[in-house]
Amino acid sequence: MRTQAKWMGREALYRRLNQLLPNVEKEVAVEQLEGAKELANRIRPRAPRDTGHYADTIQADRLANRPGERRVGGKVKTMSTGNALNATKDPNATGIFAEFIWRFLEFGTVKMAPRPHIFPTYRAYRKRLRRRIAGAVNRAVRKAKADEQRLMDQNEELIEAIERSR
Repeated sequence: MRTQAKWMGREALYRRLNQLLPNVEKEVAVEQLEGAKELANRIRPRAPRDTGHYADTIQADRLANRPGERRVGGKVKTMSTGNALNATKDPNATGIFAEFIWRFLEFGTVKMAPRPHIFPTYRAYRKRLRRRIAGAVNRAVRKAKADEQRLMDQNEELIEAIERSR
């Protein structure tokens, strides 16, 4: 018999995870931000330097904290509405922010050769980021199991205390 999987949206997935594991979203949010900060710290030394000003602008933060700024790799506008696509349904979404010239440095121009430093670094670090987030989910699972075991032990103690009092 083949195993079947049902594709759920992000909101449905988090709703289900929060039912099973109440702290999973908090654990993942912390790891997302820490992972983004570590990625920004890895990109910064690889950034082209003339004065060092551009490299200093490379930072990681939550998208919600910077609503007016575009993240690296973020789309500019939608064709139909003209609204910026920075908005996301994920309140914990993180991104890398840099001065607007990042795209000219990364991809080059007609008069300048590309000097890729952001996406190669991300591709090299992507597995670690995923492992980090999976580790956060696993920690939430272990914590939920420990909490469940603690509740079962307390229930057993209460039952024993009631039986002794009879």
